[in-house]
Amino acid sequence: MIREKVISPFIRFVRLESFSGILLFVATVIALIWANSPWSDSYNQVWNINIGFSAGGFALKKPLLLWINDGLMAIFFFLIGLEVKREFMIGEFNSPRKVAFPLVGALGGMLVPVLFFLVFNRAPEASHGWAIPMATDIAFSLAILKILGKKAPRGLLMFLTAFAIIDDIGAVLIIAIFYSGELHLLYLVAALALLLIIYYLTLRGKFSPALTMIAGVIIWYLFLKSGFHPTIAGILMAFAVPVRQKINTPTFLNRLGKISEDIQKAKVTEKQILCKEQIDLVDDLEEWIDRYQSPLQTLEHKLHAWVAYLIVPFFALANAGVRITGNTGLNVTLILTIVLSLVAGKSIGVSLMVLLSKKLRIISLPEKVETYHIIGVAFLAGVGFTMSIFISNLSYPGNEVLLNSAKAGILIGSFLSGLIGYLVLRLGKKTVKQDNA
Repeated sequence: MIREKVISPFIRFVRLESFSGILLFVATVIALIWANSPWSDSYNQVWNINIGFSAGGFALKKPLLLWINDGLMAIFFFLIGLEVKREFMIGEFNSPRKVAFPLVGALGGMLVPVLFFLVFNRAPEASHGWAIPMATDIAFSLAILKILGKKAPRGLLMFLTAFAIIDDIGAVLIIAIFYSGELHLLYLVAALALLLIIYYLTLRGKFSPALTMIAGVIIWYLFLKSGFHPTIAGILMAFAVPVRQKINTPTFLNRLGKISEDIQKAKVTEKQILCKEQIDLVDDLEEWIDRYQSPLQTLEHKLHAWVAYLIVPFFALANAGVRITGNTGLNVTLILTIVLSLVAGKSIGVSLMVLLSKKLRIISLPEKVETYHIIGVAFLAGVGFTMSIFISNLSYPGNEVLLNSAKAGILIGSFLSGLIGYLVLRLGKKTVKQDNA
């Protein structure tokens, strides 16, 4: 029973992310074709349409592209925050021993690609993009593992999921520290004060989804005006959502049994519809179900499909349209630097840290996970798509050449990393058998 409670949600998560990876791929292809078609001008025109509203002296108008990158992606970051909190409270990160294996992989996967970028980048104007190769796109990488079927053991899936989440945490911290604009402290203080009030209410057991949503919108706006990237508000709001239910399982089951008995005893109308007493009992049941459910898990469950199937593919459609033809040109040096950082930096960083830690007995590999599995997943870690493109938007605002070059490097590096990782995992077992023979 306990095993099913832990594994079943994980399997659903993998399936969801796998299909999201397929949608990401389709959206990326559409964006590339559109941006390089005879209708390429319309690609930029659509995403630069100003949308917003004004009332009196207040106005909030932004291009559609920024509503996606600053607004919808705040929901994406909110979901990441929910996942991170769940993992640390009741999931794979709830003890030092559990977190050690993906942690060492994530550290290598963040530090070494950054080092590669800093060493091989020869364009000073492009140096602000050093964090681009840090993160792993969980949707794309899990989609590739899903294609492999039984060749990818469950321990490998859990490792990839865990260290991709840790990568996301690192990327979020980097965005907050290094990619924020000019700070306006008054807005920041107001946002943090409101955030502390929401945290306090949660600690006192006064959590309200409606109040949290309203406060989240206000805090997002305050972060937008403060100079901090507004998506950070999504992460911080997620930590205000409680994990624990208001009632425990025995109490819920006892009440469930009592309501069930009362419904059966209630007088049934001639038309076989619910009588007044039964309607009241059903309302009571809904209230108890609401109290029994974990607010965090409920929100995560409701948001995950929207983020995986709509927000992230929409982000890819709006951001992956790199114009290869035209007069703008591309910075080949930046492209090669990012490709090298994603393909070589990620694969060397993850595999070296994991295998060295295993050699030193700091960690142990999960059951059925072999050395070639780690090397294959280390290459898959170079699929940096969503978060990498997000950081490139922050790194090169207003510089079309560098931005398009960064996106081109991300697309090429992610494709090569995914292809090599797939081939290593697909052919690795055969190679091991031949070597042993």
